[in-house]
Amino acid sequence: MEEIDVPHLFLCPISLEIMKDPVTVPTGITYDRESIEKWLFSGKNNTCPVTKQALPADCDLTPNHTLRRLIQSWCIMNASHGIERIPTPKPPVNKNQIAKLLKDAKSPQLKMKCLEKLRSIASENETNKRCLEAAGAVEFLASIVSNANLVALEAASHVEIELISASSEALSILYCLQVSEAGLKSLIGKNGEFIKSLTRVMQGGEYESRAYAVLLLKSMLRVADPTHVLSLGTEFFAELVKALHDQISQQASKAVLKLLIELCPWGRNRVKAVEAGAVSILIDLLLDSSERRVCEMMLMALDMLCGCAEGRAKLLEHGAGLAIVSKKILRVSQLASDRAVRILLSISKYSATPAVLQEMLQLGVVAKLCLMLQVDCGNKAREKARVILKLHARVWKSSPCISNNLLSTYPS
Repeated sequence: MEEIDVPHLFLCPISLEIMKDPVTVPTGITYDRESIEKWLFSGKNNTCPVTKQALPADCDLTPNHTLRRLIQSWCIMNASHGIERIPTPKPPVNKNQIAKLLKDAKSPQLKMKCLEKLRSIASENETNKRCLEAAGAVEFLASIVSNANLVALEAASHVEIELISASSEALSILYCLQVSEAGLKSLIGKNGEFIKSLTRVMQGGEYESRAYAVLLLKSMLRVADPTHVLSLGTEFFAELVKALHDQISQQASKAVLKLLIELCPWGRNRVKAVEAGAVSILIDLLLDSSERRVCEMMLMALDMLCGCAEGRAKLLEHGAGLAIVSKKILRVSQLASDRAVRILLSISKYSATPAVLQEMLQLGVVAKLCLMLQVDCGNKAREKARVILKLHARVWKSSPCISNNLLSTYPS
């Protein structure tokens, strides 16, 4: 496309690109709808980017039809320069339209058709998502999921299939909506009933539904009250671990890892996760994992779990536990090395039986720690390695398993 000067008036102040759907905020500044919605809703900002004035939570975005027509006319005039005319945007939905859809969706015959329409509306833009939430769509969709869980236990097979389909569609829309923090807290409720509903989805749902359930739980538990986080049962962690084992999707697996990292510090959650089999699953997955961020997250989760005696015991019971943790040092990233050494430090401090110390020698763990003192692996990781080597110097320093060039740097 031939270079051409674009009138400054036609450019969005945020993206500096030609506006496709100009809208004006209460401060009088015009932006492209997609850019200002991303600024307000996705970025969680509440100010006008140009004037820095505060904008109301339910900020109205008024279409600037005059400017949009000017931009379209300019595009037509410059078509010979390769400029394409921007299409006239569809107007956002309003609460009355949503209310009618939600009412129609209560009819079994119309439910799936209405849910598909809701999904289409939600996928168009951020304004539609906020409108759906304000009109009560979140509560309605959650009720479909909860009711499907309760009724499916006693329903006939053909009814159960319909319920599962509706529940799966409702879950996908809930995830697409990117529900606000207030909406997520309302969704959880006083007794955390929807957390229990999503746990039941993970127990018996199809892969897609389980993935959406995990992703929703990650968002909900990030804003949940401590009482809800502390009251999570062993069955909840069992389903998380099963989702990780089944590798239902890459996105869901990362969400499970984040949940384990964020939930384990609370109360007895790390013990519950260990009892659910998290340690052995993480070790098995680490054996085949090569992606940097995934390895880092797995080691972070393992580090959390090794903060309790039960977690350390499970790691030592696994035939590859010490070996794979040691192997990831200096091979993935500084963060991964630091977390791996933290795990070894926990073992060395609290679970260092003679058999464990001997195993660390034979597997080359001690040699790897000595190597860390000679290379650039980050000050924190190097210091932890030094502490471990000092802790058991009497057992390891004179061992023939460590080469002379590594022994030369062994801390006294």
